[in-house]
Amino acid sequence: RATTRFVPASTFKIANSLIGLTVGAVQTVDEILDYGGQPQPVKEWERDMSLREAIAISNVAIYQTLARRIGLNRMAAFVEALGYGNRSIGQRVDRFWLDGPLQISAIEQVGFLGKLVDHHLPVSEAAQTRTQEILLKDKGEGWGLWAKSGWQNFPNEGVGWWVGWVNSGGVDYPFALNMDMKNAEMGPLRENLARLCLKSLGLLP
Repeated sequence: RATTRFVPASTFKIANSLIGLTVGAVQTVDEILDYGGQPQPVKEWERDMSLREAIAISNVAIYQTLARRIGLNRMAAFVEALGYGNRSIGQRVDRFWLDGPLQISAIEQVGFLGKLVDHHLPVSEAAQTRTQEILLKDKGEGWGLWAKSGWQNFPNEGVGWWVGWVNSGGVDYPFALNMDMKNAEMGPLRENLARLCLKSLGLLP
């Protein structure tokens, strides 16, 4: 399964942030973006906010605004340059990571995140630094955890993701978990299972 490609869903917000910051579609992770004024599946998404706020609550509408600012041609060029999954975005610049055709495997997610951690992606240095900054989830003495969730077909049956990296003892360990999601009650399992796996490897306390 680790080599099977699935729609990345909101884990693509990582790449979307990198591309948007690099091309100047957004100037900083604290610039306020318009959510569009339409009803959203999550009430909390129905307001304008920054990428810093939006990535923390996985606000799809804000990242759709960012994708439209980037534009189809620039988005396609950067997805190709990043070597992201099957590199296919189709013709809808604000839906391809939610519905396809873009797909990526867990192994490919790990490769992509490893390059981000090492600042080896073909985007600006500042974009990589700022994107890492807004992905920080948890930290303690001698360790840190950076992560992003995703759920294809949220809140209905689909594939769920939890991807990121751990820094433990000064060493970075990128990871990616995906699982079949049946209903909303399964949502917390993505993070819980990933944390249990990382703890079993001695990477989290």
